Amino acid sequence: MLKSKAKIIVERLSGKFLDKPALNFSSNYELLVAVILSAQCTDERVNKITKVLFENYNSPEKMVTLSNEELEKYIFSCGLYKSKAKHILEASRDILEKFNGQVPATLEELRTLSGVGRKTANVVYSVGFKGDAIAVDTHVFRVSNRIGLVSAKNVLNAEKGLMKILDKKDWSRAHHYLIYLGRSYCKSAKPDCVNCPIADLCEKKIKR
Repeated sequence: MLKSKAKIIVERLSGKFLDKPALNFSSNYELLVAVILSAQCTDERVNKITKVLFENYNSPEKMVTLSNEELEKYIFSCGLYKSKAKHILEASRDILEKFNGQVPATLEELRTLSGVGRKTANVVYSVGFKGDAIAVDTHVFRVSNRIGLVSAKNVLNAEKGLMKILDKKDWSRAHHYLIYLGRSYCKSAKPDCVNCPIADLCEKKIKR
């Protein structure tokens, strides 16, 4: 039952939303940096930052020429800029020293990079390397629980639950759809259930 519901939701949202992130990037390294910056920050803000940053620092070789303080000046408007600068520089050094200057292509190796947790690794793996993975951020967690696809108390269990009910080939695009749904309609405080494209399939539809 859940699998059929999940399939219907994916197909319906496929005509509504993009199957890729709203972040701007032209390489897997730029993607990695952008995803690290996106934590607790809007994609719009990240794109403004990276437009300037990537003009001169769009590779690990170039990035490590910056000091922490210099990188912080580029990214301060995205929040958590001190820890993000530290992670970006450490991850860049790891890429140079451990992976011959190339962003690693496996989930296991990606997770060894500084500042790269499960969610970030899943995004880079699925988007950059076309792998099958589900990245559960705050939107995916909220929406998947609210519409009844999972009943999870943490992001890891939500990810595992979604992996069970979604076709593997749909993992990547489904997580993008749920993100966009959460941003556009299924918002935390004031969900727009009236105009939601899958309101009829939602278990917690709010009547207004």
